[in-house]
Amino acid sequence: MAGKGTAVVGMSGGVDSSVAALLLKEQGYDVIGLFMVNWEEEDENGCCTAEEDYEDVRRVSNKIGIPYYTVNFAKEYRERVFSHFLEEYGRGRTPNPDVLCNREIKFGPFREHAIALGADYIATGHYCDILHEGGRHFLRKAADEGKDQTYFLNQVTQPQFENVLFPLGKLKKSEVREIAERCGLSTARKKDSTGICFIGERNFRNFLKNYLPAKPGKIVNESGEVVGEHMGLMYYTLGQRKGLNLGGRKGEEGRWFVVEKDLKNNILRVSHGSEDALYSSSCRVSGINWIPEAPQEECFCCTAKFRYRQSEQGVKVVRTGENSAEVLFDAPQRAVTPGQYAVFYRGNFCIGGGVIES
Repeated sequence: MAGKGTAVVGMSGGVDSSVAALLLKEQGYDVIGLFMVNWEEEDENGCCTAEEDYEDVRRVSNKIGIPYYTVNFAKEYRERVFSHFLEEYGRGRTPNPDVLCNREIKFGPFREHAIALGADYIATGHYCDILHEGGRHFLRKAADEGKDQTYFLNQVTQPQFENVLFPLGKLKKSEVREIAERCGLSTARKKDSTGICFIGERNFRNFLKNYLPAKPGKIVNESGEVVGEHMGLMYYTLGQRKGLNLGGRKGEEGRWFVVEKDLKNNILRVSHGSEDALYSSSCRVSGINWIPEAPQEECFCCTAKFRYRQSEQGVKVVRTGENSAEVLFDAPQRAVTPGQYAVFYRGNFCIGGGVIES
């Protein structure tokens, strides 16, 4: 059988990218595995997790019979993703570095490196699908709705999507594990990594205080009464209930939760009982990346997600500029958080997304 061309697969040492590489090999592509190092640091036990992951890439590549290389983007990651992450936290916002990592690293320098290696195609183990039609690239949801990762790809641009393959788009996670098991891949039962890639299993507050000075201040209730002290506004997010250390002052109407971060006065405002203060009917979104292009309409209805684990919500999008919009919610939404992404959908397609400003 004639080969289909060279596909360079971003391999992380996890089961998803392992199976992506295996499937492409079976489909007749010349596959090259490329392991990316984006973060160089030991964890709390003095282990470098990248070394363990690379060991898994080595085992899997040898098993399926493909060449594999490693490439270091730690410098680019710090400059393009991590510095933005710190800047946003410093502004009291809650960023999503995984979204930026896709645009700035995986489909940026990684893509360029893959092309230099002779790639005709770039592939990853993301759970999503793609349709290349008439020179345009449409981002489609994965068959496994519970695992769909289109949310994290909302900032990837049209040129970056060119010649991209998502081999897992039509598979369920359980099927991916079955394939890995059947083919004897060492990653078959490896547990999924969770949370922000460079923090891993570590305590988030301990990690952040290495980079940003914490500025303790007052925690104030809706009546303006001081009910406690916060450890630094960057450690809290809207709607948060855990970790406020207000246990001794529990309100009769239930646990306290964060309703506002007053950066100017370094005050954390909390409430208990009714969550009305957490709900909003609209938000402003900037930096929208439209997929595959901006809609013709200045105003249209679609669905949206305001965080990854949320189900899609009905919205009306009113465009206020080329890359900005006012998003009106069909039903009030809880804890829509500045710094996170609003991602838009029409049926099975992700049509873009941008940063929630307010």
